[in-house]
Amino acid sequence: MEKYIADFCNYLALEGKSPRTITAYKLDLEQFHSFIQRYFENGEVDIKGITVLNIRDFFRFLNEKPDCNRSLARKSAALNSFFRYCKRSGFIQNNPMEKIKRPKYEVPLPKCFTEEEVRTLLSIPDTDSPFGIRNKAILETLYSSGLRISELAGIRLQDIDLKRGLVRVTGKGNKQRIVPLGSYAIEAINNYLKVRPQFMRENSPDLLFLTKSGKAFDTKQLDIILKRYFELVAKAKGYSPHSLRHSFATHLLSRGADLRAIQELLGHSLLSTTETYTHISLEDIKEAYKKGHPRSKE
Repeated sequence: MEKYIADFCNYLALEGKSPRTITAYKLDLEQFHSFIQRYFENGEVDIKGITVLNIRDFFRFLNEKPDCNRSLARKSAALNSFFRYCKRSGFIQNNPMEKIKRPKYEVPLPKCFTEEEVRTLLSIPDTDSPFGIRNKAILETLYSSGLRISELAGIRLQDIDLKRGLVRVTGKGNKQRIVPLGSYAIEAINNYLKVRPQFMRENSPDLLFLTKSGKAFDTKQLDIILKRYFELVAKAKGYSPHSLRHSFATHLLSRGADLRAIQELLGHSLLSTTETYTHISLEDIKEAYKKGHPRSKE
């Protein structure tokens, strides 16, 4: 079983799945393997002998734990993907997951800032200091283009075209896309480029944004910097760098942007992922209705 799991993880890597997804699936499959060892002599699991009942017992076991529905759904997806791979590879003849009803979960609505909060947020960095100038450019770029912080960290100097207002980013699965930069972001980046030499060192990479020691940013460093600003404007806890990406999409949608266009800008493979933002807008509409309509509470 361990060999099949290792082969499956190698397959996922070749397919361009993110390291985080591969690690999560690996842990889920190892947990499943550990659980079903009790059904096999000496704990030696025969992949061809795994039954629907074994899998149902596993999910029954998980239901007794404080795992949320989303965790169960991911484990189900990991098992389904694993057994489909094993069937295609000829390791098994039947996929036992085909007879399993996969659990559903409610997707929590992502947190996003109001337009007023974003305006406040973008005005906070002290542009009298090189760090403030850099951080303002980071914030403006994230909100202007809806980037993930990993995508922002990977922007090279040759990826930006400020005259045309475009930036090329590398997203999940190493997929590249070109997204527009707004005028405020262009101005902020231009101002940052004037002070960028102050961050450079002899071995600095050709990345747009550099740390104080002239190195590439990692997502943890960016997360720390951004959360300091978020704490000054957010009315509740739980806001993350991804909240700016959510805000970008939500504000576009509320101002009439096409959902397909937003999908392209965000780099989503599936439209269903982007449709999450329609729920946010609907919640805003319902809230406005409750506050404004004279008979909404009758």
